[in-house]
Amino acid sequence: MPAPSDTAAVAPHRRRFPIDTFLLLIIASAVLASLLPVHGAGVSAMTWLSRVMLGVLFFLYGVRLKRSEAINGLRHWRLHATILSCTYLVFPLIGLALGVLSPGLIPAELYRGLLWICIVPGTVQSAINFTSIARGNVAGAIVASSVSNLLGVILTPLLAMAVMRTTGLGISPASIGDIALQVLVPFLLGQVVREKAIGFVSAHPKLKYFDQATIIVVVYLAFSSGMREGIWHRTGVVQIVTIVVVALVVLAFMLWFTWSVAGWLGFNRRDQIAIQFNGTKKSLTMGVPMASVIFPAASVGLIVLPLMIFHQSQLMACSALAGKYSRKDEAWHDAPGRRDWADEPDRDQPSA
Repeated sequence: MPAPSDTAAVAPHRRRFPIDTFLLLIIASAVLASLLPVHGAGVSAMTWLSRVMLGVLFFLYGVRLKRSEAINGLRHWRLHATILSCTYLVFPLIGLALGVLSPGLIPAELYRGLLWICIVPGTVQSAINFTSIARGNVAGAIVASSVSNLLGVILTPLLAMAVMRTTGLGISPASIGDIALQVLVPFLLGQVVREKAIGFVSAHPKLKYFDQATIIVVVYLAFSSGMREGIWHRTGVVQIVTIVVVALVVLAFMLWFTWSVAGWLGFNRRDQIAIQFNGTKKSLTMGVPMASVIFPAASVGLIVLPLMIFHQSQLMACSALAGKYSRKDEAWHDAPGRRDWADEPDRDQPSA
């Protein structure tokens, strides 16, 4: 399932700290909404436009996902179980543990954003890209990211219903219907017609701009609604800085944890790389549109803000790590008498 913002990390070994240009467009959309929010009849018109675009977006996600590849690749079940456990078990537990920071250090609305980071699916394209550059198990990364996104369509809303109650934000029955109508049904329809539609989708790579436009519209609507509700009066610079610090700490911990637990479980180094890059990354392109469907419009802006911060942070950190792993691989192959380092786990702790 190619994700437009996930493709921003092209050749990250050439740019130590890549800036996601799509993320810059999203930030520009949020700033524009903060300065010129939509009002009156425009709200209704853009809401319906976003709903239609979201339906098409998840239909395209369904068409792009190779279900057969994901199913056939599950033979390496230990690898995929480890990655999925990190994505949908360890991350949510971390999110719940961060509840001690709210409301003392972090307002409840921003804490919801931290929880949202912890329950959205992993990325696809950038996780595969980084795994390839680092010379890890690319086939495993492809399958793991596909399975993560396939399950995420169902697991993320269920996790949201379970954990968001701790913040005082319940998921209404109407939201469950919206999830089915705008996310699950189009996604499944895309899977059903994939064999007939994949040729057209593959022949038109510029459809990625539709994906990007959809998310930009969603962000503009979210922050417009937030402005009408006065979101920036409910938070401040100190809270935003705190979110940045917490996001960086969570990312650093998960990078260490995924690498270490893969070594403890006896995975070889190529699998360790796949586990680290797939088990730590969170998808902006899935997280933003799903948030717009699940949560009240006035809450979406502050909920997706931490995800935007985490997204850029993971690109920078994983870019540095991928380059480091690639250089280490080259050094091992150039040394005479060395056996393939990929045969055994690497006990050294990674550092970006």
